[in-house]
Amino acid sequence: MLETLDLAIIPPEDEALREPVRAFLAERLAGVPPARRARTWMGFDADFTRALAEKGWVGLTLPKDYGGGARSHFARFVLIEELLAAGAPVAAHWIAERQSAPLILRYGSEDQKRKIVPAVCRGEAFFCIGMSEPNSGSDLASVRTRAEKVAGGWKLSGTKIWTTYGHKAHYMIALVRTSGTPEDRSGGLSQLLIDLNTPGVTARPIRDLAGDEHFSEVHFDDVLLPEDALLGREGAGWEQVNAELAFERSGPERIYSSTVLVDAWLDYVRGRGDVTEAERVLAGRLLAELSALRNMSLSVTAMLAAGKSPVVEASIVKDLGTGFEQSIPTLIADHLAGREDAPESLLATLEYLGGMCPTFSLRGGTREILRGIIARGLGLR
Repeated sequence: MLETLDLAIIPPEDEALREPVRAFLAERLAGVPPARRARTWMGFDADFTRALAEKGWVGLTLPKDYGGGARSHFARFVLIEELLAAGAPVAAHWIAERQSAPLILRYGSEDQKRKIVPAVCRGEAFFCIGMSEPNSGSDLASVRTRAEKVAGGWKLSGTKIWTTYGHKAHYMIALVRTSGTPEDRSGGLSQLLIDLNTPGVTARPIRDLAGDEHFSEVHFDDVLLPEDALLGREGAGWEQVNAELAFERSGPERIYSSTVLVDAWLDYVRGRGDVTEAERVLAGRLLAELSALRNMSLSVTAMLAAGKSPVVEASIVKDLGTGFEQSIPTLIADHLAGREDAPESLLATLEYLGGMCPTFSLRGGTREILRGIIARGLGLR
């Protein structure tokens, strides 16, 4: 059921994290052009991740016993907000820290926890998500990648696609079929923790229209995995993958993908010295919508801090937030139409985000999937 999204305030001890993070980012990102920073959580930089980990800012909310910072969800909100607003390249650790390590802590064995989670917190273990498959679309329950029990472990065959940085990750948590057939839907699904250096694993990068290679196709050709590659219980994959998706959708990142473009546009407007009424209106519109969405996202953070599972509420924020992110390149492009004084750095940033923004409502669950979740939460289906 849907709960009220109550107004939440970041506690002072967590807000205090903002200034040291800003100082760190100002030094690390000095001279990086906005078109490059606009890639932010799709920007892969292992050196940046290791530097962030040295500050204790990877695995910020994870338990200290496993190398984490044991900080609150509000501290993580502040960190993520600053990283994305600055356009930091966080893709190397993003999936591992946001969902893979928490999933292992919830369902994994003690050996899995001890081996993996501290390495994530040190910025040494990168993960990708093994969900989507060729010809499956958003029908996650139709996965055909199969793992069969063999002497000493599992034999894995199949293909995952649209796998973010599968060609650079060390591990994948994959949803696979361990019994039954695709017609059994969610029955017979399990999750496997896969070392991507295992023989028989092939990752092929997929180049996007911006020339980047942040997606890949990962193929498993009779890959032999140890028995302890099973994450959680055999046959519980559907329950576990939904918990993983809840981790993915509950963060504040769904409203900040176009922030670097907004800042570049505001710099241009201020630098011109003759701000028009239309520019004031557009700036006010963007600020008002961002403020409302930020408060909604903070409310979800407060629910997480209270130990709740805001699946429906997070889906609402993601749906509205990605719509906002997608609107920004169009609104700014319309404003710049016919102007000849816009700097090249602004135009390059606009070109990149204008091409990439259709993907914002695909990652982490399509708009149609999210609205189905919301409808069920409202009792409409």
